[in-house]
Amino acid sequence: MQAIEAAFGLVFQGHVLLVIGLAAAFGLFVGAIPGLTATMAIALLVPVTFFMDPITAVGAMISCSAMAIFAGDIPGTLLRIPGTPASAAYTSEAYAMTRKGEGEIALGANLFFSALGGLFGTAVLIIGAPMLAEVALKFSSFEYFWLALLGLTCAVFIGSGSATKGLVSLFLGLLIATVGLNNPAGVPRFTFGSVDLMGGVDFIPAMIGLFAVSEVLRVMVHGTAGWSAPQAAVGNLFTGWGRMFVKYWPQQLRGNVMGTAIGALPGAGADIAAWVSYATSRKFSKTPEKFGTGHVEGIIESTSANNAALAGAWVPALVFGIPGDSITAVVIGVLYIKGLNPGPTIFINNPQMIYAVFIIFILANVAMIPLGWAAIKAAKQILRVPRNLLMPAILAFCIVGAFATNNAAYGVVLMLGFGVLGFIMEENDIPIAPCILGIVLGPMLEENFVTSMIKSEGSFLAFFERPIAAACGIATLAIWFAPPLIRLVRRARSAPAAA
Repeated sequence: MQAIEAAFGLVFQGHVLLVIGLAAAFGLFVGAIPGLTATMAIALLVPVTFFMDPITAVGAMISCSAMAIFAGDIPGTLLRIPGTPASAAYTSEAYAMTRKGEGEIALGANLFFSALGGLFGTAVLIIGAPMLAEVALKFSSFEYFWLALLGLTCAVFIGSGSATKGLVSLFLGLLIATVGLNNPAGVPRFTFGSVDLMGGVDFIPAMIGLFAVSEVLRVMVHGTAGWSAPQAAVGNLFTGWGRMFVKYWPQQLRGNVMGTAIGALPGAGADIAAWVSYATSRKFSKTPEKFGTGHVEGIIESTSANNAALAGAWVPALVFGIPGDSITAVVIGVLYIKGLNPGPTIFINNPQMIYAVFIIFILANVAMIPLGWAAIKAAKQILRVPRNLLMPAILAFCIVGAFATNNAAYGVVLMLGFGVLGFIMEENDIPIAPCILGIVLGPMLEENFVTSMIKSEGSFLAFFERPIAAACGIATLAIWFAPPLIRLVRRARSAPAAA
């Protein structure tokens, strides 16, 4: 009890709350700019934290990252430009709602369920951190291989068209992911003698090109006939919160659980959590045909997951000092600088610091409602700009975002190339989302497969020898083969009846 009282004393100080508020505003700003990720926002904060005490520094990073993950939903919903990779999974869905005149419902759902997801992840962090960390540490290359394969299987469900076109898009993304030196053998692949391509295809310019530049090209070719400012009006963001919570609480809870679990796995993070949750939502939905046309169900589940994953990533970071994602990797470095070595001993030696972290997580997610509401109200003015003026401005922002990833023109060239590719894919009804998923998970799949094969000396049975790996493997194979087997059984039963 004394540690909890001390934690409240550490957090509820004027200068600490001021820094947390300023960091939250900074996170909203950075997250809403395409190309500037939540990790980049945290990295930009690091030099400033050198002059802060430990709790102030950690508080700034927690509030900044929470706001940045949510803020990525704003440009994704209004302009079809995901502000962060964690928002890419449901960008097309949210944008479709805006075009139908339901922008306030999409943004309201993003805001409300982002906050709820963050609070759920925080509750799990408080109650079950040691237990979850123990499970996460049992994941080896075998488990991560099946996790990546399970994520890639989602490509069949996230595309609104046929499964064949979804697989075409997925394999295209996997092919793109093989470019460069970033492979287990360290051999240049598909670089064609280009020094820039040796570093691989940067995900951020590719994402901006596929989503945003393709939309600019579409408007250039087809005009603005399908868009009008009144359609895109954003009204009361609080509309339907109670109704959505009552109707979609199973989806929200499932997204929270899945997001926290995936976030707690080192190296997984909010991006994968959002993709898997969106695909799961579509797979188990009673109205899967509505997905891709502007349906809030998938948005609720995936936006809950990516914010829950943010807190989940702190589980292995605090308990064992192992980063759950790129954000906590930066934070762990700051903790060491401040003399707070993360690990089991921190719960014994500095319990007030851990409780302070929990309190800051709760504050950040509660503050997300008013701050997010203000950010959305400011951002909605973009929709008043005529499309023929808005599109060049969007292209300019895309160029800035693509250039900022590596401070090189190479990012801009990549972005424009992927913009053309995205336009061609959409003109032929090939979904973009599976391609993005392939680029994200391709390296993880290959690295863990090769590592596992080396460990097992080429034995495929080793992928099923560990309990967690076997469960993940059986689940993945069941998703693959159960539907065709069920269809064959039904045909076999119906054949005698017809005879």
